[in-house]
Amino acid sequence: MEFNIKKASLKELDTTAELFNLYRIFYRQSDDLEKCKQFIKERLDNDQSNIFVVYADGKPVGFVQLYKLYHYIKLQKQWLLSDLFVHPDYRGHGLSVALIDRAKQWCDETGACGLMLETEKTNYIGNKLYPRCGFEYDGNHNYYYWWK
Repeated sequence: MEFNIKKASLKELDTTAELFNLYRIFYRQSDDLEKCKQFIKERLDNDQSNIFVVYADGKPVGFVQLYKLYHYIKLQKQWLLSDLFVHPDYRGHGLSVALIDRAKQWCDETGACGLMLETEKTNYIGNKLYPRCGFEYDGNHNYYYWWK
């Protein structure tokens, strides 16, 4: 399958938001395209995230979204691989791996020390994919959340 990956801008807002909406639905969130569109627009307008979209058969079929963080041990910038999604009709063709590889390339381009991510324990696809892509499981830390 031929594909290409492009860094998203506001020109791709509609298609990026559609993919983001599908991603959220995958994680059992309600369908809300307009809210997703506003969310992505704010991230891009304020330079708060970097999104790369993969195109196959001439249409957008997946994306990866990265947020800037800073690593306290390495004393360097790192990227949080926050969101990774490939449309179910296009899975199994290496597009997720290609998006991860593009995120790794972004680390090189921006002088970042690496990527970090978290995923649900029930994300069986992701939990098989990430180690294959060179990610190491960190069983030494607990992640906690505080929600307002």
